[in-house]
Amino acid sequence: MKKAFTYQDEKSNKFWTIDYSGMTIGVHYGKNGTIGKYEIKEFSSQEDCEKEAKKLIASKMKKGYQENHTYDFDNCLYVDVGEYGPHPKTSHPRFVAHFIEEFYYDCGDEEAPFGSDEGSDTLNEMQEIIRKKHTIDFATFPKHLIESLWGMHYIAVDTLDEKTVRDIAKEHEMDMLQSDMVTYATAFGQIKITGKLDSDLKKNALLALKRFAIMYSSGKLTATQQTMYNNLLTF
Repeated sequence: MKKAFTYQDEKSNKFWTIDYSGMTIGVHYGKNGTIGKYEIKEFSSQEDCEKEAKKLIASKMKKGYQENHTYDFDNCLYVDVGEYGPHPKTSHPRFVAHFIEEFYYDCGDEEAPFGSDEGSDTLNEMQEIIRKKHTIDFATFPKHLIESLWGMHYIAVDTLDEKTVRDIAKEHEMDMLQSDMVTYATAFGQIKITGKLDSDLKKNALLALKRFAIMYSSGKLTATQQTMYNNLLTF
């Protein structure tokens, strides 16, 4: 259940939204025109969750907030709450609808987009930039992150020839590994934050998943990687 409310007077122009289901409440609030802040609250039962949601809504309406039935949940930027990490209630609705497997929110699964150190750091860096600047050039972000922020060498996917890939990896394995993981993490991250995907980034992310498989599993995608590939391909 999602509801949105706005409050406007001579001094204020604010929004407050609530997304509650199961045993979790997600709220998003701030001044209109800003990214705002997200909070998550968890409860021991669905009944307690719904009771608290109704209480919060009643409190906002008592303060003068009016329900906004035309609020555009798709036209928002979604960023995580630090202690919870990736979560459906702090992810764009298009991400939640399309990427339904639980591993997309699992920071402990090394194969998940945000489960590796590289993937987690990529998402966190993207969200910090979004909070400060409200925009990112997603297509060039992998190269920027690796070279300008991490001081390493970004290796674009120019070929999927197995011998060539393995020859490059002999001298630049770590650079290639991080280039691939950051590239596809950026693609999933863009969708999670904005609900959109740059076409060049999508192409590069699909290639990165294939090159990663050449390096570490004889060119064959694992079950998780194949799911990621298929989901990204059809987004």
